[in-house]
Formats: sequence, C-alpha cells, structure tokens
Amino acid sequence: MTFGTLLVANRGEIAVRVLRAARDAGLRTVAVYSDADRDAPHVRIADAAVRLGPPPAAESYLSIPALIDGAARSGADAVHPGYGFLSERAEFAAACRDAGLVFVGPTPEVIDLMGRKDEARRIAAKAGVPMLPAVEGADDESLMAAARAGIGFPLLVKAVSGGGGKGMRIVREASALPAALAAARREAKAAFGDDTMLIERYVEHGRHIEVQVIADSHGHVLHLFDRDCSVQRRHQKVVEEAPAPTISAAVRESVTSAAIRLATEVGYVNAGTVEFLVEDEQAYFLEMNTRLQVEHPVTELVTGIDLVAEQLRIAQGEALTFTQDQVTVTGHAIEARVYAEDPDAQFLPQAGFTRTVRWSTRARVDEALASGQQVGTWYDPMLAKIIAHAPTREAARHRLIEAIDDSAIIGLTTNLGFLRRLVAGPEFTAAEIDTAWLDGAGAPFPAESSDLALVVAGWLLADGAAPAHPFRAGDGWRDGGPAAPVVRSLTVGRGRHVVRVDRSAHEVRVEDGRPRDARRPDAGEHVGAGGAGVATVRPMLAPPGRARLEIDGVVHEVTYELDHGAAVVCLHGQNYTIRPAGSLAPEHTAPTEELVRAPMPGLVLDVVVRPGQTVIKGEYLGVLEAMKMEVTLTAPHDGTVSAVAVAPGAQVTSGQELFTVTADGTSDGETDGAGSVATGAPAP
Repeated sequence: MTFGTLLVANRGEIAVRVLRAARDAGLRTVAVYSDADRDAPHVRIADAAVRLGPPPAAESYLSIPALIDGAARSGADAVHPGYGFLSERAEFAAACRDAGLVFVGPTPEVIDLMGRKDEARRIAAKAGVPMLPAVEGADDESLMAAARAGIGFPLLVKAVSGGGGKGMRIVREASALPAALAAARREAKAAFGDDTMLIERYVEHGRHIEVQVIADSHGHVLHLFDRDCSVQRRHQKVVEEAPAPTISAAVRESVTSAAIRLATEVGYVNAGTVEFLVEDEQAYFLEMNTRLQVEHPVTELVTGIDLVAEQLRIAQGEALTFTQDQVTVTGHAIEARVYAEDPDAQFLPQAGFTRTVRWSTRARVDEALASGQQVGTWYDPMLAKIIAHAPTREAARHRLIEAIDDSAIIGLTTNLGFLRRLVAGPEFTAAEIDTAWLDGAGAPFPAESSDLALVVAGWLLADGAAPAHPFRAGDGWRDGGPAAPVVRSLTVGRGRHVVRVDRSAHEVRVEDGRPRDARRPDAGEHVGAGGAGVATVRPMLAPPGRARLEIDGVVHEVTYELDHGAAVVCLHGQNYTIRPAGSLAPEHTAPTEELVRAPMPGLVLDVVVRPGQTVIKGEYLGVLEAMKMEVTLTAPHDGTVSAVAVAPGAQVTSGQELFTVTADGTSDGETDGAGSVATGAPAP
C-alpha cells in the first residue's frame, strides 16, 4: 500500500493544503487543472501538473476517465480526492482501485453505503444512533401522503444521495410540498444522478454538531471531539468552531460515542465526519461525510493532530500512533469561510480580477488566491478560510476579527467585511446561534458607516496629490507658509461628501455634500461613531500599499489603492470605493425595468415561460446556475412576457438579456434593468 507520488484530484485551497502536506511527507506531488485553472496557485506549487480538459466540471474535475488517465501519465500511484467534486463518489474510488491506485479515503463500498442517506439511516439505527422520524420513497404521491400522515410540518425534503445543501427544501405547508419535491429532484438528478428523496421532520432551531472520526486498517477507531457548524446560510456553512460552545458535557459524550459506534459498525477506515442535529439535549443523526471536511482546520488546531498527514499514513497501511486517551482539546478555534459573493445583493456569486490580495499572518489562512488572479464562475465560490486559535473562545473570536482586519481583497467582491461584522456581533459573541439564525436574520449585519473610510481616503488622496511641480498642484501648497486645506467633493456608494484635509493641523473634516434641502434632518458634520465633525489624523510608518493612521487616538491599518483622484480603501474587511463627485444616480428609481438580465455568467437550467404569457410580479421565469448556486429569475412586475432570449442549456454572460416582460399598460420600449433574482439552494 505504500506510494511515492500523490495526485490531488481537486483544485483551490484544499488542493494547496493536501499538496503541501504530501510534500512535507516526502511525496512527489501532481496537480490537475482545467483550462480555467491553468495558472492557479495549486498548479504552481505541485511537482507536476496534468491538464484534464475544458472549464466545465463535467469535462474536467468530475471526469473519472480524465483523472485516471492523468494519474497514469504523471506516474502517480495514489489519489487524494479533497472534498467536493468526486470525493464522495464510490465509482471514483472503485476506478482508482481498479487502476492500481491507492485511494486516500474509505473503501468504495463504505462510500456507497454512507453516501446514501436511506442506507446510512439503516446502518445508524443498527448502531443505536438516534434519528429523526422520516419517510422514504420514489413515488411522489405515496411519499407525500406518508409525510403528511406521519411527520407533519415543517418538514425537510432531501436527496438520499450527496450533500452540501444540494437537493434540499424546507416545506412549511402541504400546498408547497409538490413543488419542493420537484425542485429537489431536479437538483439531485443533476448533482448526483439520483433523484430518490426522503422526507424527515425539520428542526427549526437546532444546532449542527459534528464529530471528527479517524480510523486505521488495524481496528482502531477514534474521535477527535466535536465542531459546531450552526452558522449556515441556505444549508451552507459559513463559520465553524471547535469545540462546540453550545452543547453540554452529556450531549458531547452522546455524539462522540454514537460517532464511534457508527464508524465501527460500517467498518470505516481513514478520516470522516458524523453530523448530528441537536435540539435541546437530544442529538439526532444527520449523515456521515466520507471525506475530509472543509472545516477540518479547527479540529487540527485544538487537538494538534494534522488530519491530512494522518490520512496519508493510514492510506499507506500504518496504524494510528495515538490512543483515545491521548486526544485532548486545547483552547478554541473558529473558522470563517471567505466567498466570492456579494452580501448586499442576496449573496450572489461574483467573478472578477484580483488587483490586490493580502492575507493576515495573525491566524492560519488556507487559501489559493493571490494578486493578479482571475476568478470565474465555473466552480464553488469559496476562496479561502481564515482560522483563529486561542486559549478561550472569546480570545479566538478577537483574533479572528484582527486577522480579517489585517486581510484585504481588492478587485473582487467578497464576504470578508460581512464575516467581520458577523463574528463581532452580539449573537455570535454570546453563542446564541442555531441553524436558522443566519437565514432568519435577513441582513442583520449592515456595513459600517463610510465616514472612517472617507477620513482615510481624504488623507491619502491629499498626501498623494502633489505633482513634481508644486505650482501646478491643487493640494493647497503655497510658498512661505503652511499648505491651505485640501477640499474635495467625494462620493462613496450613493452618498456625496465634502472632505476637508488640513495636513498642517492634522485634521480631516467630513460633511454631507448634498444641497442642504436634500439632506437628512440629522445630517451635518459626521465622522465616526461619535458624530464629531473633525478627526485628528497622524500618519505612521507602513509598508507600500498599506496605511497606518492614528485617527482620534486609535490606530487603524488599511490596505488601499489610489488612482486618478479615486481611492479604494479596505477597512475592517470591507472595500470602500471613493471617487471624485460627479453626477449621482437618483437614490430611488421607479420599477419600470422590463429586461431580465443575467446577474452573472452562468448556465441556464430552466425556462418555464413563453412569449405572450401573462405573469405577475415575482413569478418564476427560470433558473440560472453559477458557482454551484441556483439563481431564480422572476418577473420584475406584472405584465406580459414579450421575449424569451434563451433556452435551457445556454451559457450566458453577465448582463445578457434573458427575458423581456412588458408591464401592463406600457409601450414595448425597453429600459435597462436587471430584473429580479433570488438565490436558491446550491447547485451541483
């Protein structure tokens, strides 16, 4: 079972993580890539790299023949699947075995058994693991009848195959069940090739608790304690931590012992995770993930055990070198997932070019993103994970905030600032969280006031304004005396501001720049949370591209870019684009748009309307898939569908016209609108 060359059948940060662990273990490493990832970081750090095919995952990272062929061409004798893609496909593990390759993970038979939720439930029942009431079936009518009679509402429809939030729908009333079943079946069929469903009772305010298990081929099965993954959005984890702060010692003992029983019952070998839903003091089995989890770093940090290194040793037939009694928890770790998405636009996935990327050294960062990198929409939008470890949860939370403040991504919209506000918020601080919290909160973490960013930008723009010839400057320079204040009219978002910078006095004043009759009643001078009109600013030494400013006695470090009188300031993870004032778009526009455009590049999955069809505002028109997320396209207003420009299977670009909906009582003239979109469950 020994091997010398490892092919990592994945991309992004997990490929980088595994490649580095393999290198540390003395193995030769092989990366794989699609045409979209030709220059990606994981390709650059491997000893060798093999092209799989064009960007679509089905023709590259999901192509078993391409991966097996790549292993043969590169001389690999082992394969690590990472997570996602083919990591939980039994047929991939079987193909590796048939090709004489060591698969770093459990056997194909175990993957197949635990990958089906119906089979996993039967095995869990045999192992004495508690479960929620559920019904299974392939026929919708019998399934719905059994669910109505035996479970009640709310309930959860979910695919028996796969995971990651795909093929899942919450149903709160009987009338919504048929549509939810149909949508979940469609997602499951596309993602897993299997549209078999089960329906179980939905726990509204449960906590998502999981147990890391690890087992070797010598009969040793251990747990590495628990994680709390309750901070989720649409069934996708956002923040994870270890150990779980929300469970009692009795629940911890219950879930860890249940996880050991289940892994032993199925004959598990390698690293895996058993997931539970905890309601009050009762834990219910959810599923077993037969692979490394995204959130494995929090367990590594609190136990001191390198899970990837252990995976590689186990795959080579070695026994675990520690016992259960030797596994202890030290401190607390919290992980935040950085996504290419826009929190201010329903978390829609984003694409773009990174001009500046800075990762903090104050915490562990698992990433595969650098400056000058193109991020597309072919794959999952996760870019990185920032993981903080400290003696206590509160200390770890503060360290995570510091690490986010010390990181920056400019040129690509991300959720970095949202994560900062989330972990700094009172609910997360108090660990008053459950699986419904983030979705139920709507938009609970609005961006901070832009005033501090305006102070920073105003100072930096004034500091960098002077040209080589001072008499041509517009910065207030004058001979024989201190410079006059620099006054600029600047915009950030939809706000117009007057920023006065007096560098000789170390003062910056920010005022509302709109005409007085257009200001808010409370508008006036405003800087920071205190509302003072003037900030005292003193610059401090900082490396290029960074600014370190003492503002009213508090030191702020920011990453920034200056370009032709404009500035981008990354402050507390949030990017603020500040430009010279020009004509501002009106703050409110009438909802007269008739074109429904693609909010991002993607694949059209479904079109349900035809020209001439009457629709009402919010009515479903079709579905677009991008970055594994389904985006529901809806009518922007009541009217008639006058044009359908796409069909299912079409690849579209951002802003491309998809539908035209002519409002009742209006002409056929078009206005340039984006239509309405709503994000749904993640797509394959």
